[in-house]
Amino acid sequence: MTELYDRTQERALVVFSGETDIAWLRCLKPGFRHCFVILKTPDRWIAIDPLAHMTRIGLPDVEADFDMSAYLRSEGMRVIETNLREAPPVPAPPMLCTCVEIVKRIIGIQKWSVMTPWQLYRFLQK
Repeated sequence: MTELYDRTQERALVVFSGETDIAWLRCLKPGFRHCFVILKTPDRWIAIDPLAHMTRIGLPDVEADFDMSAYLRSEGMRVIETNLREAPPVPAPPMLCTCVEIVKRIIGIQKWSVMTPWQLYRFLQK
């Protein structure tokens, strides 16, 4: 398939939250119970929020130059800005469909050892 765009030119905000409605997720590290991604294209922001029961995709009604990182931090979330990566052209490891796994696939990470939001946060900090 022909590439429609150069994904490595896009930036991503990986967002971490401690909020959850799912009781068993409360065993995860406080502040790191959920993650989602917001992509920055030249024209707009695209939010992708993989929940347990569905994935929400939205186009926030803000200008392209809106300081999304500052806004999310003001809402109590942790944000790491990163580049999208070109994942190797091999199948990703078979993993459970979690918020972490969806975010990893969106930004181009294939690591067996990254399974929780906290592990993803630590991996992206390096």
